[in-house]
Amino acid sequence: MTTMTPTPAPTDHDPRTRLVVLDMAGTTVADGGLVEQAFTRAAERLGVAPDLAYVRATMGESKISVFRALFGDEELARRANTEFELAYAELVDGGLVTALPGAAGAIAALRDQGRKVALTTGFSRTTQDAILDALGWREIADLTLCPADAGRGRPYPDLVLTALLRTGTDDVRQVAVAGDTSYDMLTGVRAGAAVVAGVLTGAHDRERLTGAGATHVLGSVAELPALLTAREEEV
Repeated sequence: MTTMTPTPAPTDHDPRTRLVVLDMAGTTVADGGLVEQAFTRAAERLGVAPDLAYVRATMGESKISVFRALFGDEELARRANTEFELAYAELVDGGLVTALPGAAGAIAALRDQGRKVALTTGFSRTTQDAILDALGWREIADLTLCPADAGRGRPYPDLVLTALLRTGTDDVRQVAVAGDTSYDMLTGVRAGAAVVAGVLTGAHDRERLTGAGATHVLGSVAELPALLTAREEEV
């Protein structure tokens, strides 16, 4: 009888961060209350009362999921989502979208360090592209993803895992995720990212970020390149 010797699993692990997945609104892009303004406009057009408390609590989640939870009716949720996207596009066209200080420089620094960068959002592709165009950011990252590209939005891990697959990253432990909401943190944790960094430039505070699993909390995304470099030097 021949005994088969199992092939040992590889034990070597490259600790270097190869892929950085960044949120947009509140993390790299200044929100300035635009989500709440767009939601209020959409609610007015539908003749419903805007629940801004719920909108604030679910910042970072896929917008269609927010409307489904609010209205419990698929048709109304889709109508609300369409109106929201139209209202947000109006605000973008009005020149009200700006990059957060240091964001573009941070993205450039991350790529100069040899890392792939993916920009993700809870908005639709149409709205995401409008923001990228308004900022002149079409070529700033290696990849841009919205929920429709991945299957599900936050807090599911799909956006991060889709970025990993599309960039050819070998290991979830080579991924860093950064965002300003608890949903960003949950997405990173569920995807198995080694670094899940919360930033204090957006919707949620330090307590909510750490409560959702943040491994680090930064003042802004501008601090991320130095954090990743320092972390690798410690290994």
